Amino acid sequence: MERLCGPELPFWVANRTFHTDRPDLPECFQLSVLSWLPCIYLLAVSPIYSFYLKRNNKGYIMMSILNRFKTVFGLFLWIVCWTDLFYTFHELRQGHSQPPIYFITPLVLGMTMLLATFLIQFERLRGVQSSGVLFIFWFLSVLCAIVPFRSKILKASSESEVTDKLRFTTFYIYFGLVACQLILCCFNERPPLFSNVVTDPNPCPETTAGFLSTMTFWWFTSLAIKGYKMPLEAKDLWSLNQRDSSKVMVPRLLKEWEKEQVKAKSEQNVSSQAMYAKPPPSTTNHIAGGGGGSESSPEEVEVLLSSQKVAPRQPSFLRALIKAFGPYFLIGSAYKLLQDVITFVNPQLLRLLISFTKQKGVPDWWGYTLAFLMFFTALLQTLILHRHFQYCFVTGMNVRTAVIGAIYRKALAITNAAKRSSTVGEIVNLMSVDAQRFMDLTTFLNMLWSAPLQIMLALYFLWQNLGPSVLAGVAVMVMLIPFNAVIAMKTRGYQVEQMKHKDDRIKLMNEILNGIKVLKLYAWEKSFKEKVLAIRQKELNVLRKTAYLGALSTMAWTSAPFLVALTSFAVYVTVDENNVLDAERAFVSLSLFNILRFPLNMLPQVISSIVQTSVSLKRIQRFLSHDELDPNSVDRNITASEFAVTVVNGKFTWAKEDTPVLHNINVMVPQGSLLAVVGHVGCGKSSLISALLGEMEKVEGEVSIRGSVAYVPQQAWIQNATLRDNILFGNAYNEQKYRCVLDACALTPDLEVLPGGDSTEIGEKGINLSGGQRQRVSLARALYSDADVYLLDDPLSAVDAHVSKHIFDNLIGPEGLLKGKTRILVTHGITYLPQVDNIVVMVDGRVSEMGSYQELLKQNGAFAEFLRNYALEDIVEEDEATEELIEDEELFPDDALSNHHTDMVDNEPVINEAKKSFMRQISIVSSEGENPRCRSVRRHGCSQRKHSEPQEKKKPHEAEKLIQAETAETGRVKTKVYLEYIKAVGPLLSVVICLLYGCQSAAAIGANIWLSQWTNDASRNQTKENVNMRVGVYAALGIVQGVLVMMSSFTLAMGNIGAAKKLHFNLLANKLHTPQSFFDTTPIGRIINRFSKDIYVIDEALPSTVLMFLGTFFVSLSTMIVIISSTPIFAVVIAPLAFIYVFVQRFYVATSRQLKRLESVSRSPIYSHFSETVTGSNVIRAYGRHTAFVLMSDMKVDENQKSYYPGIVSNRWLGVRIEFIGNCIVLFAALFAVTGKESLNPGLVGLSVSYALQVTMSLNWMVRMTSDLENNIVAVERVKEYSETKTEAPWDVEDKKPPAEWPMEGNVEFHEYSVRYREGLDLVLKNITLNVKGGEKIGIVGRTGAGKSSMTLCLFRLLEAAAGEITIDDVKISEIGLHDLRSKLTIIPQEPVLFSGTLRMNLDPFEKYNDEEVWKALEHSHLHKFVSNQPAKLELECSEGGENLSVGQRQLVCLARALLRKTRILILDEATAAIDLETDDLIQSTIRTQFEDCTVFTIAHRLNTIMDYTRVLVLDKGQIAEFDTPTNLISKRGIFYSMTKDAGLSQ
Repeated sequence: MERLCGPELPFWVANRTFHTDRPDLPECFQLSVLSWLPCIYLLAVSPIYSFYLKRNNKGYIMMSILNRFKTVFGLFLWIVCWTDLFYTFHELRQGHSQPPIYFITPLVLGMTMLLATFLIQFERLRGVQSSGVLFIFWFLSVLCAIVPFRSKILKASSESEVTDKLRFTTFYIYFGLVACQLILCCFNERPPLFSNVVTDPNPCPETTAGFLSTMTFWWFTSLAIKGYKMPLEAKDLWSLNQRDSSKVMVPRLLKEWEKEQVKAKSEQNVSSQAMYAKPPPSTTNHIAGGGGGSESSPEEVEVLLSSQKVAPRQPSFLRALIKAFGPYFLIGSAYKLLQDVITFVNPQLLRLLISFTKQKGVPDWWGYTLAFLMFFTALLQTLILHRHFQYCFVTGMNVRTAVIGAIYRKALAITNAAKRSSTVGEIVNLMSVDAQRFMDLTTFLNMLWSAPLQIMLALYFLWQNLGPSVLAGVAVMVMLIPFNAVIAMKTRGYQVEQMKHKDDRIKLMNEILNGIKVLKLYAWEKSFKEKVLAIRQKELNVLRKTAYLGALSTMAWTSAPFLVALTSFAVYVTVDENNVLDAERAFVSLSLFNILRFPLNMLPQVISSIVQTSVSLKRIQRFLSHDELDPNSVDRNITASEFAVTVVNGKFTWAKEDTPVLHNINVMVPQGSLLAVVGHVGCGKSSLISALLGEMEKVEGEVSIRGSVAYVPQQAWIQNATLRDNILFGNAYNEQKYRCVLDACALTPDLEVLPGGDSTEIGEKGINLSGGQRQRVSLARALYSDADVYLLDDPLSAVDAHVSKHIFDNLIGPEGLLKGKTRILVTHGITYLPQVDNIVVMVDGRVSEMGSYQELLKQNGAFAEFLRNYALEDIVEEDEATEELIEDEELFPDDALSNHHTDMVDNEPVINEAKKSFMRQISIVSSEGENPRCRSVRRHGCSQRKHSEPQEKKKPHEAEKLIQAETAETGRVKTKVYLEYIKAVGPLLSVVICLLYGCQSAAAIGANIWLSQWTNDASRNQTKENVNMRVGVYAALGIVQGVLVMMSSFTLAMGNIGAAKKLHFNLLANKLHTPQSFFDTTPIGRIINRFSKDIYVIDEALPSTVLMFLGTFFVSLSTMIVIISSTPIFAVVIAPLAFIYVFVQRFYVATSRQLKRLESVSRSPIYSHFSETVTGSNVIRAYGRHTAFVLMSDMKVDENQKSYYPGIVSNRWLGVRIEFIGNCIVLFAALFAVTGKESLNPGLVGLSVSYALQVTMSLNWMVRMTSDLENNIVAVERVKEYSETKTEAPWDVEDKKPPAEWPMEGNVEFHEYSVRYREGLDLVLKNITLNVKGGEKIGIVGRTGAGKSSMTLCLFRLLEAAAGEITIDDVKISEIGLHDLRSKLTIIPQEPVLFSGTLRMNLDPFEKYNDEEVWKALEHSHLHKFVSNQPAKLELECSEGGENLSVGQRQLVCLARALLRKTRILILDEATAAIDLETDDLIQSTIRTQFEDCTVFTIAHRLNTIMDYTRVLVLDKGQIAEFDTPTNLISKRGIFYSMTKDAGLSQ
């Protein structure tokens, strides 16, 4: 330095700086270090920064006044600096030679200013609106210029005049300009041209926020204020940043994942081909070309390969994730590193502060400087820490977006075998739980390297402080690590176990809710409730074990720092007589131990979290590695050929390892022909359609389809959207075509009945449409799609006879709208077979015959046999029927047909509309028949009637929704909810818990005060005498604290588990008692959400939140107590700080709570859309709507992240502000310690400042926990809401129990019976009086909406009477318990519902019957052969919803259930729908023989089944139209006669 500054200007003078009351820095130091600091910084950063700018271009910004000023000031600064330089040269010419520093500094400064000016322009061209780099530079420059500023004034005032006038002037100009630059730097440029900020309606202010605003998250404040004034709504949220959207994220991950898969494949191939010179023959699709025998058979090669194949390397999903998101995450890690280092500055400052208070007669400014330095380091640490968190959380959010996107895309492509291995519930879990785990982990992942680093640094400083005795403390820590690790491992084991129980419970709940109607009809609720509660009990046991472990680990980590301090201090004092524990040592060590506490806690947590996530990773990886359907298994090339569909010796199976279901299938379908596929139940008809769609594994053969495909599945798949959207299915709307389609599918009359016309919202799974309507919507969708090939899987079975005739004539048949298209129709109805071009007869997975109707009859094979049994009557000639139709029109007066719904629409006041709309739809659900008005006689072309009139009339209440939007509660959580929870925990227990926490804090404070007393011994030199006593009491206090911690967390856990048990029990009990109407208006997803998400929160999230909340609350409290007791003046500051604290906290909690709610409301649609997609994946694929659905899912995810992102930022916003308050506490504690240094002993100073240093953390967590508590307690609120919905009548009424053998006779009597669906609606059945004798067989027929199904619902009391009563054998059914009633009636419901479990469980859940009886029932229901062929016999596992049985078989299982219960009264609801005629006959004959002496009610579809019944009841508009024997009714020529004529049963 001497060389630079010359001998006159010394670099450092101690007396002028430190030991004086007016310190000043020497000129040489000012000129060198202070001037060069900013320059060095800018020169170091600018290369990296300009490289970054080169890579990231956001478009350029127009020159603004702001920018011009910046640039001009920059140039001025350069001129000013170089003026100094030239002045030095000028002096040299004059002969005043100055030291070299006067040349170097101006030169360097000038060049740096030029660089800064260049950066200002470069940033503008690259679209940077506000620059952090330059802000820091200007800030440093101003900071460094303050010292010379003061020193020059001091110097000038001490000497009478200014010696160096020019440099004096230039310096102040320089200072002014730099200060201006700093101020200008705080302002923002306008956004770059063409950026999406300009086009976006509600852009996120983050993109345009300045550097300061970004660092302090000031840009979020506007939303916080808005959220405080009124609850936020979805429209208030900012758009998602482009970089976080699914559009950017998902492809990024998928690209990396594909690379991984390719790599894994290529490695596998290399390893397996190493020993072969000749690779195995290339196979086009699972098989080698079957032609010549020249190639070795593929099977042989396969065998050779597998013998030495190394376990194939799985493509690593982890690596894909790291490649996709690693770089962004690393920026966050860099911030973390910086923060870790700064953390250790404060304990050093504390040491200086304590030694300052000890010394007498030192300048006061030292103390103040230390206090402010502590404040600034803390502030810096805050800003850096939250930057780091921001990066981590955003990464987490991106990972979640990408993972959900990847899973969704995969779910649309997996094979059926893969789908079987993971149920819908499990896949949804992958999406919700596992993706969530990734998100949670990324936030703490950095602790993995940061924790060891912090530990090492802390130990280094401790060693300096206490020497080797620190090792004793370290030994304690090391001993605690395996203890924590064991606990973590155990906890993890339990967690996996609990996940399994939770999966099982949700799966079961899902099935219960899907089949709730069946459970009610069979009165099986109790059995299923027991099942759920059994699983729940297991779950709670696991939770209890976890809680025991949790209490232990809580104790371990609370006591750890204390034990470490105790051992270190004890060893330190006892090792050597001369070692004295003074305040400096003790409290600096304590604050270092406090720093240690965090990484030591976090490490095991992070590790266990990593282990959990690795489980999730494996699950996701396994799912993403599933086989996909081969898109080329069906050749879709459009080549001119006369055959539209060809299958050449096809052999198909559902999964590669299963036995083939279809063998040597050879089918050629000529262009434009109609092919019918017939055969018995389970012979592979639907499988053939699946094979054509490419849904099955093709083992051998060729399949080709020319052109696009439309597919109508056997069970219609309906989306939760409006009716019109379901039909359009993504195609453009064309009025005339649409009307035409509705006509052909006989949907026009239904539209008039639906409350919103075609914009009625259809519930999940089409809940508010009848089976027939669903099927016709599905047909309409196919017809509208205007494809080349139509695959129709038994679409006519679910509709009434006359409707199916209408549909066949207008749509499928030779004269229908589809003529000229290629149609493949699976059918059970033989009526239409003469009109088809070709017929394929399937037997046991093979094509037994194929040909036209006449040819097959001539062949006299299986088909002819089949027909002879079933041709009950000659098929009526078409034209004759048509003529009769025209005559019939007069028989029906118009009003007789008008449906009672239309009147309702007109007379009702609109206010009640929303309430009633639902019920209107229900009445449609129940009215199964179909409307006769749909038979349009003009068959050809589209009928041109005006369709607009009914639509006009309905305009006012068109947009009524069936499914009410899920309400997000707004505003503060009511105190009532907290009280509810406390009540669930137990009031007494709650008080005990709080007391325990209080005692534990008292013990902790006691220990620390004792320590400060101990350290004061040092100054009084009384150390020797009472070392043992000091150590002993300190230890005792600490141990008491540990024990109390354990007790309190344990009691808390017990309370929480009790509460969880109670809440779930109430929810379940209520849901099983809820009337059916609730389930029809509430999407299942929403109820499941209560059972999964909310119960999970109550089980796991709430307890830990409450634990943390109580902990932090008491820590913050004790800090305040300690600081006030040592420096009472601190109380003055507490008031304003507390005010700010509460103020910020209220803003935050109001906003963040609402954001959380919006987030959870926008989360359900992701999952419900997903499960809908999984169930309908074959339809989506068939229509090629894959991409559209992916886009929809992406949109829903983005919508969800849109509310999640402000949620993250709100935490950062809060953190910065709360920690600022904490930093102020540190500042004031230190300042007051300095001012009161005369009266304070060093022990107390150490105590209060070290407490202040740790308060920041607990203040921050306290607000966070308050808000988490509010957010999580919402779960209690939601569960509570659903456990208090209205219930149905009691299941058992003790004093009204009917006798056990009731009903003996089976007489059913309706007495002036009326029923409505809900209060204030019209009656569905009006004054029905009829008497049925025991053993009579009654057929019930009627048009759509006549109230047929309502009759059955009334018998079971799913609907309660509005007037009148029903008696069965002299017992009024309204008086007895529901179970007593329902268990004595038997129903074979319209849709066969099976539950997953054994077949035995499905037949007899209460295990009332022995195996013999079960087999007998199976025999009568013709399932005996099927079941006895199964290896598992009665223990045959049914998959979810009975997917592994065909629909016909499921129907037979329902029949078996009925046979097993064998009650006096049997109700058949359209049970004949999905069955081929032969099985239908079996069922009918079974019912005739087995239920001979029972009363049977049949809601008939095919009239021939009821022609021999005792009496037939014809309903019309809810009243009895005709009731007599079939023969009498036909001779009366009334409604029944016309129906039989449509069905061709009478002339």
